[in-house]
Amino acid sequence: MSLLPADFAELEPFASKWCLASEPERWNERIKTPMPQIVAFYDAIVPRAEEAIAYCDRYPLHDLPEDVLNLMHLLYSMIMISFPVEAWGQQRVPDAGAAEFPCVLEPTP
Repeated sequence: MSLLPADFAELEPFASKWCLASEPERWNERIKTPMPQIVAFYDAIVPRAEEAIAYCDRYPLHDLPEDVLNLMHLLYSMIMISFPVEAWGQQRVPDAGAAEFPCVLEPTP
C-alpha cells in the first residue's frame, strides 16, 4: 500500500522514513540519518516540491486525504533537512553544541 498520491510515486521510497507528523520526529530522524541518505532524499524531493505544494493546495487544509497529508509531512521533512544539505553539510547545527529547539507550537493541517 502506498503512502503518497500516485502522482508522487517516485518519492514512495522515502515515505516510510520521512512522512513524520511532528517536528520532534523530523528533528530526530534528521539527526540519526547519515548525510548521504539525507542528500538522496533532498535530491529526490526538491525538484517536485512546488508541484507537491500545489497538489496539497487542491484540498481543504483541515480535510486532507491521508495520502495528501503524508505528502505534506514529506514536504515538512524536506524543510527540516534543507539547511543541513544546502548550508552545513552535516545533520547538526555547526558550532551549536547540544543545541535543541523545542517546538512550542507546530503547524498542523
